[in-house]
Parts: sequence; C-alpha cells; structure tokens
Amino acid sequence: MIPITTSAGKKVALFGLGGSGLASASALLAGGADVIAFDDDAASVAKARAAGIPTADLRQANWAKISALVLSPGVPLTHPAPHWVVALAHQAGVEVIGDIELFCRERRAIAPDAPFVAITGTNGKSTTTALIAHLAAAAGMDAQLGGNIGTAILSLQPPRASRMQPARVHVIECSSYQIDLAPSLDPSIGILINLTEDHLDRHGTMENYAAVKERLVAGVPKDGTVIVGVDDERCRAIADRLDRSGKRVVRISVREKPRDGLYVEAGGITRAEDFIAELTGIGSLRGLHNAQNAACATAAALALGLEPEAIQTGLRSFPGLPHRMEEVGRRGKVLFVNDSKATNTDSAAQALACFAAIYWIAGGKPKTGGIESLRGFFPRIRKAYLIGEAADEFAATLGDAAPHEIDGTLDKALAAAARDAEASSAAEPVVLLSPACASFDQYRNFEVRGDAFRSLVRALPGVTAK
Repeated sequence: MIPITTSAGKKVALFGLGGSGLASASALLAGGADVIAFDDDAASVAKARAAGIPTADLRQANWAKISALVLSPGVPLTHPAPHWVVALAHQAGVEVIGDIELFCRERRAIAPDAPFVAITGTNGKSTTTALIAHLAAAAGMDAQLGGNIGTAILSLQPPRASRMQPARVHVIECSSYQIDLAPSLDPSIGILINLTEDHLDRHGTMENYAAVKERLVAGVPKDGTVIVGVDDERCRAIADRLDRSGKRVVRISVREKPRDGLYVEAGGITRAEDFIAELTGIGSLRGLHNAQNAACATAAALALGLEPEAIQTGLRSFPGLPHRMEEVGRRGKVLFVNDSKATNTDSAAQALACFAAIYWIAGGKPKTGGIESLRGFFPRIRKAYLIGEAADEFAATLGDAAPHEIDGTLDKALAAAARDAEASSAAEPVVLLSPACASFDQYRNFEVRGDAFRSLVRALPGVTAK
C-alpha cells in the first residue's frame, strides 16, 4: 500500500467502493486523512464499513469542510451527465480527482526522482504495460505493475529512488477515465500508443477523447521521455506539438522510419541504423499491432537505462497476457490460440492477419456492422465455426466466401475445429478463438469465455499446454 501522506489532516470525500475505491480509502486513512466514503450500491457501502472505512451519504455531507472528492474512474464525470456527487462537488468548489492523481502527488512529495512509466492509447495498453514491467523485472528492477491493467495503483509499494536498493519503477496503465481525474499527471516516461474512436459516450467527441489522452504525454517533464506511436494522424500531430514544445519525443512506427524514433522492419526493432531487438519467432508478440506494442515497450526500456541485450532477453521470455493472442496448447502441428479479448472486428482483424490457415471460432453478442469489414481475411479461413447470437448473421456474411458451420456453443465449435485442423494439409493449422463479438450472450465477460476455451483445449487428448 502507498499511504497518502499529502492528504494528512484533510477531510476527503470518496465515491465508488469497488477495488480501486477501497484501495484509495485505505491509502488515505493510512496517510492520516479524514475519509468519508459512499457508493450508490448499498452492498458496497456495507462491505467498506465492515473493512473499517468510515461511510456516510455524501448528499448529507458538509461540503464546505471537504478538501477533495476522490472519484472512482467508472463514475460519470462529464458525459452523458455528471454524476450527482460530481455536481455536489462542483457546486461547493471542491476538486474532483482519482487514485492516479493521489499517487502523483505522493510521488512528488516522497520520491520525485522515482521512475514512473505511464501508458495509454486506444489499443494495446495492457500488453505494452505488462511487457514494460516484464522487461524491467527481467533486468533486475523492482517493477510495480498496476492501474487500469487490474491492480489498483495505491495497492502497490511506494515510490523509491534510493541508490542503495534496486530501482523501483511504477509501470501504470492509464485509461482515459483515469487521466481525466489526474490533472497533474507527470510520468517520467509517458507513452501514447495510438488513437482510434472510443468511449465517446464518456467524452462526448473524438476531439475531447484525444485531448484527454494527450494530457498523459503532455505532462511529462522536460527531462523525461515522451513515446508516441505515429502511425495515425492524431498521434502524429500530438508528437509534433510536444516536440515543438521542447520535450524529448521518441516516435514509434511500424510503417516507416520516423525521425528521432524506433521502427519495425523485417521482424526487428531498429533505431536509426542501430538494430535493437528481434521479434521473429516470439509467439506472444505476433502481428503488427504487437510489433507496435513491443517497439513502445523497447523505447521505454531504453529510457529506463536497459541495454539492448537485456531487452532482447526480456522480449523472448515475455509470456503474453491471457486472452490476447494467447497460445494455449498444441497437438501435433495444430496450434490453439485464445484471443477472446477480440470483442470487435478491429481486434479480430489483428489476429486473422497473423495466420494463413485458420479454423476460426467466432460469434457471441454481435456489434453493429457484423464481420463485413473482415472480408479481406476470408481467404485465410479454412473454415469458420459460429457460436452465440451472431451465428446466423455471420453465416450470411460468410456465404460462399468461406466454409462455415453453426455450432452454437464453444465446446461443439472447438471439437469440430480441432478435428478439421488435424486433418488439414497446412503446415501449421491454427484453431483461433477470436470472436469479433462481446461475450454477454453466453459468458459473463471475455475472460470467462477465454478461460473456458483454454480448459476445453487442454482437456483434448494429446494436447501439450503452452
């Protein structure tokens, strides 16, 4: 835990008592703050009270005595309308912040030189974050991994910059929701991977969304390092703006050689004329999207002081993240890949681009547009096995362009795909779960769906787990 001593003696309201809210309340209390917490869910309030966190209905609070409102990131801040607790804070002139902001203030107070890597972007945040932490840990650093990736930032160990112990680096994934609540976010290394349309229900417009994302890299101090993927127009413009402002900008591209940056060419990561690391043969980093992630992570590792040899070793040992192009098993020449995180066609396209002989398990709760945008990948599909609510719609789109069958459920689809892949003449047939759909028709979330796939694969006779 990171005790928040910067709020000692102050009255702090806290709203949202999920995982990060509970961690924030505990960290504030440990640092000496006077906390009053609440949630719209009575069960969450009861759970917090049982854990020793003071609770009360913030509608009845004396806001004149409250110094700050710490808001959980999922609570609406501006769109579609401010939550009632946000409106109360604004009426009283009370600042609204989140747990990332609390961390930033504490770091500046106790260890301003402690390395702090913050990562954002529309796609690839979790893989890039996990990979940076893995590279740092493999090189002997004390890597603290958290934020939007799953572990609340204030549950981690405190920042430390002592030269008497291994360097402690905080590697933190930041969603746009979290950045919105961190007005003084100032990582020593800031990464913006890419930008595509997302979360407009929260931010209103693409311009607002992009502006929030830009704040993470704009907050990097002049002696820090800004890393920006420049393969989309908005990020390229952001990199240019920050460069003109005097910040050190490292541009990342998988399409061309950027000035002052890293690029991916012939399966390797290169800086100017210097070869840094090889990606060929690293199963956990297949595809151009993962090459971009790896290049961003490599740039961060170089900024942390790692040598290319250590980076290469770390890249090769990276296990990947569950449900993201996860190689879960092999039977003979057949590879089984769990890409359950692919809940839309953009994500599924990245997986389909990686293989030539695909036995594709797809379907679930469909999203607008179906799979028409994936038509260019249909020649790679030896056969599709369709499940869930989207099965009929997907079958109609596939038509005569790719063989398919409707199996309805994941267990039936896997059995059929494994049978057909084993009989294939391809050198490496791949049974790929990349649904291009949400999971909610049959599973609570994509993690549960991916776990089910992994278990079913490893229960097949003769499968060797990866």
